[in-house]
Amino acid sequence: MATAASCCCVSSHGHGLSRPLPRPRTARLRLVFPSAPSPRLSSRIPASPDPPLDVAAGDATGGQDDWPAPDDDQEDRDEGIGFQIQVSKVGKRNRRLVRARVRVHAPLEAVWATLTDYEGLADFIPGLSECRLLDQHDGFARLYQIGEQDLALGFKFNAKGTIDCYEGDMELLPAAGARRREIAFNMIDGDFKLFQGKWSVEEHCRRWGNSEEQEFQTTLSYLLELEPKLWVPVRLLEGRICSEIKNNLVCIREQAQRIHRLQHE
Repeated sequence: MATAASCCCVSSHGHGLSRPLPRPRTARLRLVFPSAPSPRLSSRIPASPDPPLDVAAGDATGGQDDWPAPDDDQEDRDEGIGFQIQVSKVGKRNRRLVRARVRVHAPLEAVWATLTDYEGLADFIPGLSECRLLDQHDGFARLYQIGEQDLALGFKFNAKGTIDCYEGDMELLPAAGARRREIAFNMIDGDFKLFQGKWSVEEHCRRWGNSEEQEFQTTLSYLLELEPKLWVPVRLLEGRICSEIKNNLVCIREQAQRIHRLQHE
């Protein structure tokens, strides 16, 4: 099958000459997430918005047994890096709940520093071409992001959006030495009826005897509930979204581990 980059020639019967057709433009599939407000319209968005409501079906962290059985849901794993992702149908026909997590060989602080380096995210996440910090105060950050991905047959997947992030405080968990910190997020004013979730970093620390050496068992988890508007069937987006979520988690994992190594060289 010819690709969009192919070109061909046709004959002109009147003059017996041939000439190349104009090179066809690459087909683009444009899926636009909520865009950032222009300066003239920025007053329409509250300066101190309320955090998003709790995401359906609750926690993204927890152990394997805490996740529901796949049943008709989609599930994928990569045991080498401790990655797992699961897509579930939630209530309405066009709504999905995505759970994903990956193991990170770094302490909570290194993962948190990576997640909250908002303007640096585009430096190590390949599909993110821009991440601009629009506002930040008291554990709140508003971001404007632009991403673009290549699809099969010359198509492009474009996404841009304004995201409100709410940084939670450190939580001490019942298990000895266990800690957790989360970031709730919500995309505002866009083509999705619902696009919200949270990042969660959970750390379990193990010390060997009287030694000062510690082993960090950290899990980076991601929970997303989404519902496109009726004209965009969610099943058309599932594969692309899941691929990007895995790519993002792996990139954040590698960056956090790199930060941890540099701090201990």
